[in-house]
Amino acid sequence: MHTIGFVGLGAMGAAMAQQLVSKQFKVTGFDLNTTAVETLAASGGHAATSAAEAASGADALIIMVVNADQAEAVLFDGGALDALSSGAPVILCSTCAPERAEAMAERCQTAGHPFVDAPVSGGMVGAEAGTLTIMAAAPKPTFDATEGVLRAMGSNTYFIGEKVGQGSAMKTVNQLMAGVHIAVAAEAIAFAERAGIEPSLALEILSGSAASSWMLQNRGPEMVEQTGKVTSAVDIFVKDLGIVLDAGRSMRMGLPLAAAAHQNFLNASGSGHGKEDDSQVVKVYRKLKAD
Repeated sequence: MHTIGFVGLGAMGAAMAQQLVSKQFKVTGFDLNTTAVETLAASGGHAATSAAEAASGADALIIMVVNADQAEAVLFDGGALDALSSGAPVILCSTCAPERAEAMAERCQTAGHPFVDAPVSGGMVGAEAGTLTIMAAAPKPTFDATEGVLRAMGSNTYFIGEKVGQGSAMKTVNQLMAGVHIAVAAEAIAFAERAGIEPSLALEILSGSAASSWMLQNRGPEMVEQTGKVTSAVDIFVKDLGIVLDAGRSMRMGLPLAAAAHQNFLNASGSGHGKEDDSQVVKVYRKLKAD
């Protein structure tokens, strides 16, 4: 499995595609952002002008778009599935609701293409280093056939189970914790500021204490410095925590912390910060005024 079609060259997708290029895969990429496509081509990949062209003749197709709607558009409306080599697998790395992943898998399998439900976590740091956590679910022979490609992008690759949708379910659990961690980190930084503590000092202390988390250390500097860098947008967590809450409702399980975090991301988005880095949920807390 040497030739890879890759659709979705956003912040993480571009780094994942570059990891494959660096490990001697032939990668043909497509994104609506032509600059991202040109960057991939300049670094050793190949440019495509459509999703179908990226998939044409590929041994596998990787999809790393924003959501399930975009993934379905790529596969079924954009012609990528029809263009894919006979029997080539589809690897879905986007964050989707488990039932949406299952529905896509059924259509792909009916067309003769194995399907791997393989969402990722680890952010830009993990994507650039090739150390992403990949939560893969597929029939075991399909997983075995695609494991080399997955591990080229994520050294922490896990086989979750043979039922498609289990990978997306695990990613949903991950996003519950990630979203809550960002929101509580923002609350803590804003609370420290209100208490008159220098925010950079508060971040340093918290990062070395029992209160620390990966999200605090990764997103905290942007909460303090506000450089405008975007790792992942506020609106991504509006979407992802929405998926979490939908899953909770379907299982009749209350998720109060996830719901509280979701409300804060919604508030940030509704206040005009939806395209900003997800760390900027801190602005919701900074707007709270003392009497």
